[in-house]
Amino acid sequence: MEIRESTEDDWPQVWPIVREVVRAADTYTYDPAMTEDDARKAWVSTPPSRTVVAVEDGRVLGTAKMGPNRDGPGAHVSTASFMVDKDVRGKGVGSALCAYVLDWARERGFAGMQFNAVAESNVAGIRVYERLGFEIVGTVPGAFEHPTRGRIGLHVMYCDFG
Repeated sequence: MEIRESTEDDWPQVWPIVREVVRAADTYTYDPAMTEDDARKAWVSTPPSRTVVAVEDGRVLGTAKMGPNRDGPGAHVSTASFMVDKDVRGKGVGSALCAYVLDWARERGFAGMQFNAVAESNVAGIRVYERLGFEIVGTVPGAFEHPTRGRIGLHVMYCDFG
């Protein structure tokens, strides 16, 4: 598997992944009715941020976007988001993407990486994040409207590079 910068030619394979994850409405806070155009604007990053794809044999298996968490006084902390094709979940694609973005952020001198809204239903993602050095630093109770579990917590997670 190769992880590389996403190109315009990748979008036809990225969009179905984004569409499936967003419409499931069980891990991401994006509007499940998000259009393809809105998804492209939200997911495809421009410098200093970056969007990458994990590819194997010409097939996009997953994607990540990364960059500063905030502008100005918060720009020393990075953030990232990940989406993996449902057919390859549990096979290390998300872990590889997360390790990649952590290396990317460290190489650029960020002080750490913060995830602002990790739904507590995203058990597999949380397990990966914790294994790679993140910790839950807080939870906003009931901040995520899960389609079957009702209102559940959103975790703020942080990985300190110091």
